[in-house]
Amino acid sequence: QVQVVESGGGLVQPGGSLRLSCTASGIIFSLSTINWYRRAPGKGRELVAVISITGNTNYADSVKGRFTISRDNAANSGYLQMNSLKPEDTAVYYCNVVNDRIDYWGQGTQVTVSS
Repeated sequence: QVQVVESGGGLVQPGGSLRLSCTASGIIFSLSTINWYRRAPGKGRELVAVISITGNTNYADSVKGRFTISRDNAANSGYLQMNSLKPEDTAVYYCNVVNDRIDYWGQGTQVTVSS
């Protein structure tokens, strides 16, 4: 049975950092693409970052230079390192793991950037 579990969200001050984790089980993680999405209050779902099977990465313009997506296949995990956080980054962040053309979703983790 496939399971995707997210962690690492929380409350942080502007300029601070958080590292989100996404751990999957029940799939061949090394053959999966990892996407991080977020949904901010009053906004639709936004694709934040992508890392491919080969390790290629892409980022939304709003987070380029501040966020880094990575993966550790041995740990069946993906990560989103978020630095220089802004209030506009406040959102629920979701991990999406794509394997064999099927999307698996985490439960979401709340990130709040506020003084």
